[in-house]
Amino acid sequence: MRNVLDIDRSILGQAWRWRALADDQRSGMVPDDLITQILLSRGCPREALDDHRAPSIRSFMPDPSIFLDMDKGAARLADAVERGEKIAIFGDYDVDGATSSALLTLLLRALGREARVYIPDRLSEGYGPNAAAMRLLADEGATLILTVDCGAQAFEALADVPVDVLVVDHHKCATELPRAHAVVNPNRLDETDGAAHGHLAAVGVCFLLAAATVRVLRTRGYFAARTEPKLLELLDLVALGTVADVAQLRGLNRAFVAQGLKVMAARRNPGIAALIEASRLTRAPTATDLGFALGPRINAGGRVGLADLGVRLLTTQDAGEARAIAAELDRLNGERRAIEAIVQEGAEASIVADRSIVLVAGQGWHPGVIGIVAGRLKEKLGRPAIVIALDEHGVGKGSGRSITGVDLGAAILSAKEHGLLVAGGGHAMAAGLTVAGDQIDALAAFLDERLAEAVAQATANRALLVDTVLAPGGVTPDLVQALEAGGPYGTGWPSPRVAVGPVRTIKVDVVGNGHVRAIVAGDDGRSIKAMAFRAADTPLGQALLAAGPTRRLWLAGRAKLDDWGSRPAAELHLDDAAWAN
Repeated sequence: MRNVLDIDRSILGQAWRWRALADDQRSGMVPDDLITQILLSRGCPREALDDHRAPSIRSFMPDPSIFLDMDKGAARLADAVERGEKIAIFGDYDVDGATSSALLTLLLRALGREARVYIPDRLSEGYGPNAAAMRLLADEGATLILTVDCGAQAFEALADVPVDVLVVDHHKCATELPRAHAVVNPNRLDETDGAAHGHLAAVGVCFLLAAATVRVLRTRGYFAARTEPKLLELLDLVALGTVADVAQLRGLNRAFVAQGLKVMAARRNPGIAALIEASRLTRAPTATDLGFALGPRINAGGRVGLADLGVRLLTTQDAGEARAIAAELDRLNGERRAIEAIVQEGAEASIVADRSIVLVAGQGWHPGVIGIVAGRLKEKLGRPAIVIALDEHGVGKGSGRSITGVDLGAAILSAKEHGLLVAGGGHAMAAGLTVAGDQIDALAAFLDERLAEAVAQATANRALLVDTVLAPGGVTPDLVQALEAGGPYGTGWPSPRVAVGPVRTIKVDVVGNGHVRAIVAGDDGRSIKAMAFRAADTPLGQALLAAGPTRRLWLAGRAKLDDWGSRPAAELHLDDAAWAN
């Protein structure tokens, strides 16, 4: 296929190519409108265009019963509700875990029951259920424990729990399953129909369990004298957890996020309303805001503060308490950024260049930020990245992020099976691990060999995919608003990328944390602002700073709305640039 603007090597060393067109467009039919092209190029079948233009729960949600153990788990949870049993929820400390825990807490509250929520401390307890916490919850009187966003690999922790356990997870499973009354996980190896929904975040699986449980209670007549919960009002939590966990925004997840954003705009949940306020958002949140503004603040509690702050925020009914917790999370998020910068600097200095993956380890690095740093390294170097924090005993806690086409979770499970890890698990794009310090080199060699071919294939034909080409004058608030009709956008459903130019730089400078800001003008006489984030020391940032008013550039990026001024203006968030003839 012909390159966009004949660019076969950009400033970042990649070709610019058109996103795939539908087969009937290749054959010369009348071209589709831009939104239809966007939907088709992201894998939407032509016959399903209407459903994808306005993704609804009705159109995309499956019968929860297709998932293995779903009916068994829902019946046991319904039993506990009817009998007034003491129910405990053990959740992960990240956003997916917090929203999953909050969703089930609010569900049970609407059913007339209060749950005990336990979120482990990242530093002292680590990821997933542990035997001591399980015993504690049982000793407190819990007769049913739900593990959410964790538990799929908790063989030892769940082996001797004296009460029923429901595992509600989405992480990759081994051939064996942990001892539990039910394991609801679309990524079970023996899953059949439910495997089509393996891209769900844990909070999405929890929503399906909630729907199944309400259905069981309805058939039993539980709502004869009480109001049935309005499950759709919990979709703000589902949207937040789905986007923050970088789940693929296709199929049911697109419906969850599209409808969840509508619920969130109403600000019915006091905690989410306070979080939006603390994030200084004055408009209705977008999917991008969930990932870059709201999610990091929830995460800050589990990373550098109290692990249960996020759940407490999302479940409180007291607006004053919500504002106080949101303010504390905002403060902790600032602290997290400072810690992250220190670890980032150390990690970059430790990179070994000749590996197919990036694997770095450091003594004293804060385990709460290693996942973020791994993500930064992955984006910067275009390779899977794992960052390991070593404690005073020489034990490493690691977090990894992958690139499209490279299943990091499966590789980590394989390393565990080969005896290289104390613990480990995850999914295709993200994974966590615990490793003895003297095994780190062997782990790096194992993963390098196992993933080399997949990384080579994923990077061999690396190209920047472009949806349309515009003059600067075409980048307008109306365009940004029109493009939103193809959303919500995120992982697996990328926001439209536009190529703009050719342009000359009128003004360029470095602002904030190494961001490059440029005012550029085109041959059409119009100018726009372009931002290259964290790019000051990259080839892209250096090219912008050196271009001057005489050299012309093509720019490629996402058209966004800058609403900080007196009236909205459109700007371009850059992914790449190329010299123009």
